[in-house]
Amino acid sequence: MSYLIKPAGYKAILNLQQTELGIKKIKDFFQQNLSSELRLRRITAPLFVLKGMGINDDLNGTERAVTFPVKDLGDANAEIVHSLAKWKRLTLADYEIEDGYGIYTDMNAIRSDEELGNLHSLYVDQWDWERSMLPGERNISYLKEVVCRIYAAMVRTEYMVYEMFPEIKPTLPRDIYFIHSEELLQRYPGLTPKEREDAIAKEYGAVFIMGIGCRLSNGEKHDGRAPDYDDWSTPAENGLPGLNGDLLVWDDLLNRSLELSSMGIRVNPEALVRQLEETGSEDRKELYFHKRLLSGELPQSIGGGIGQSRLCMFYLRKAHIGEIQASIWPEDMKREAREAGMYLI
Repeated sequence: MSYLIKPAGYKAILNLQQTELGIKKIKDFFQQNLSSELRLRRITAPLFVLKGMGINDDLNGTERAVTFPVKDLGDANAEIVHSLAKWKRLTLADYEIEDGYGIYTDMNAIRSDEELGNLHSLYVDQWDWERSMLPGERNISYLKEVVCRIYAAMVRTEYMVYEMFPEIKPTLPRDIYFIHSEELLQRYPGLTPKEREDAIAKEYGAVFIMGIGCRLSNGEKHDGRAPDYDDWSTPAENGLPGLNGDLLVWDDLLNRSLELSSMGIRVNPEALVRQLEETGSEDRKELYFHKRLLSGELPQSIGGGIGQSRLCMFYLRKAHIGEIQASIWPEDMKREAREAGMYLI
């Protein structure tokens, strides 16, 4: 079911031409900074992969991939990617990327089960990145270092937007705040996970919530995560599990938190087996990706995705992602959005 947030008195700061110019500048500037910060080289990525190989991202395990038969492969089914979380790790191995270096790409996906609204579209565009790790980097300290590097690129990009459009004032704090999802639960025990995200993001402006996918003391997960890419079950230095997380910022316009990135240190063979058993997904061990990982053919890596349209939406102070990207929207949403000053592309 679609849901529309309508900020009172909303009026876009930039017109359509300025918006398109801003999108181009933001994408060019940010990806150059991301590449420099993490030593990533750009590569070409697939729009679809063969079904049944375990390469597609399962997200929360309930989303249906858009599937179609391929005539020249005997009508074998291909799937539009949800993301490239596992494909990137295979590519690190096949390209023989050295430790301490990595790859990034423009990922385009179709998620037909999304609940459409200000932040969610059928079309997903993000920078997917993956970096081979050096020995000894499989820890919380390294995860935080990478997060800080990505956040530094975000802060620099916001200042570039301000130089380009002085009417858009920077709002990101200098530093990002780290908290584990269990600590967040203890801080706000009476709130839902989404309400907890809003509360902490409003307090600090930018936050990285760790341990996404592990079970908390209340028996629930803060949010779902597929069991075969991020490591959310390994004990961390502070005694709390999880080597992954979500990066959120506070959006004054929508009066809510805005998730810009999801990332983490990837599973090693031990963590993969543990998480497959915990989620009752042991049958995946026989798939192509999982066999290569369990046999030690894939490098230890860290990686994630950064939403391109969401990043542009935040920087350009837009109230709806449809003001940034072209997609399909319910007719009632398009009508209500236009009445509220949001002109969907």
